[in-house]
Amino acid sequence: MGTSGTIWLKSAAEIDKMRASGKLLRAVFNELEKHISPGVTTGELDRIAHKLIVDAGAKPAFLGYHGFPATLCTSVNEEIVHGFPGKRHLAEGDVVSIDCGLFLEDWCSDSAKTYPIGKVSDEVAQLLKVTQESLYAGIAVLKPDVRLGTLSAAIQAAIDPHGYGIVREYTGHGIGREMHEAPQVLNYGKTDTGMRLKAGTVIAIEPMVNIGTGKTKTLADGWTVISADKSVSAHFEHTVAITEDGPVILTA
Repeated sequence: MGTSGTIWLKSAAEIDKMRASGKLLRAVFNELEKHISPGVTTGELDRIAHKLIVDAGAKPAFLGYHGFPATLCTSVNEEIVHGFPGKRHLAEGDVVSIDCGLFLEDWCSDSAKTYPIGKVSDEVAQLLKVTQESLYAGIAVLKPDVRLGTLSAAIQAAIDPHGYGIVREYTGHGIGREMHEAPQVLNYGKTDTGMRLKAGTVIAIEPMVNIGTGKTKTLADGWTVISADKSVSAHFEHTVAITEDGPVILTA
């Protein structure tokens, strides 16, 4: 999901509010991690996340968004993004990508992580490692006036040597009072191209990487996106602010 248009720069006080939102979201993930194991259903994880968010006085960002029916996106194995939580039991050797966003005092945070269920194959473990490293490679180049293409190229450079497919149809995005703001943040690109990112820009960076081709297919539910060749996919995301001192991960 991406967007275009004006980039709304956030003040230090606004970034602090987004940091509070991100801190709550990280606490939700920390609690979910205690329950992510063989046998749990994706629906149970969704119920846990929903209760934690609402009990904290916040609002799930995904629930009802364009009709999405849940608090979490839970995408298993070949599912890339936007998977529905439900009765599916996670099994040993699966991976599940958990994507969650929330609004706290009208400020949005958004994060995702792919979890191995029990022991996974070395091939899948490597995919998860490389995808997570690509997210941090992108974050590492962020500073005032860096070009958007430099960020995208840094993500791509961490992935390409492994021969994986980068998902191109789905992207990162600006974030703030809305879940999806400008700019659109691609996971591939050329260094020193694109707009310059100023201090006060807040973006959700989210590489999605498949073991096989980067091509995708949307299932009949109209939401769940899978890899076209049904190869395993990984997804990692942080909400990050660009400050005069460099990047600050708000969902860390």
